Amino acid sequence: MKKFLLNLIFALIIFAAGAWVGDKYGLPCCNKSCEAPESAGESLVALVADGPNIDISTLPVDEEGFITLFDGQTLNGWRGYGMDVPPTSWEVADGAIHLKGSGTGEAQAEGGGDLIFAHKFQNFELQLEYKISEGGNSGIFYLAQEVKDAEGKEYLPIWQSCSEYQVLDNAKHPDAQLGIDGNRQAASLYDMIPAKPQNAKPAGEWNQAKIMVYKGTVVHGQNGTNVLEYHLWTPKWTEMLQASKFAEGGEFPYAFNLLNNIGGENHEGYIGLQDHGDDVWYRNIRIKLME
Repeated sequence: MKKFLLNLIFALIIFAAGAWVGDKYGLPCCNKSCEAPESAGESLVALVADGPNIDISTLPVDEEGFITLFDGQTLNGWRGYGMDVPPTSWEVADGAIHLKGSGTGEAQAEGGGDLIFAHKFQNFELQLEYKISEGGNSGIFYLAQEVKDAEGKEYLPIWQSCSEYQVLDNAKHPDAQLGIDGNRQAASLYDMIPAKPQNAKPAGEWNQAKIMVYKGTVVHGQNGTNVLEYHLWTPKWTEMLQASKFAEGGEFPYAFNLLNNIGGENHEGYIGLQDHGDDVWYRNIRIKLME
């Protein structure tokens, strides 16, 4: 009996020592309590990987102080997200930037991708017109970053780093019925704040869009009416993120950190047009800097 007790005590000492060594130095553990935490549910830090940008001082400025971002004839100044040139899915047709729909939704087509204007903006008023196809979905991104995963291997989707002004056929695209209180309908801050009143024109008709960003205050306008307002870098902004699909520890582990510090260190970012696989047109794109 005495020998049995001594052996038992010795075994317990070896067990405890192995657990402590495994826990302290990352070696395999022999009990459940010292297992490393799973990576799922953790927020990760992305790497900024900006591509080439342009000098906007040479661009035309109208009498109201707006800089022309699209000349109506070429894609000069525009390139693909994470690219040096525009994706082949985008073209200029009848004075508008046109996405040639692939019919594959977010999967996009070969040669597809989101289009960005190659300059970062901080405080501004952006004005443009959009026309969505029947059953179509797209979006206008702003304060976007070009970012890669923590290992620098591949670009993250642009929407994980920025706000999105939703562009949608409210009548036929199912996204209009998803989300909360219409916050995925046209001109909404996608999946976060609904546009009210909802005054989008039907598919195939031109809509006027406005996005104003000034020291964290953001306003969306549609067809001459301001439809929502919110404030970046505030506790309320963080609260809204936590209640959305971008919540900390959620399905998209990079999104929360990026969006909670949207615009990065300098609070500035790219303007982008979304390739969601559906035909969409944008024209009369201009921006006024607000200092």
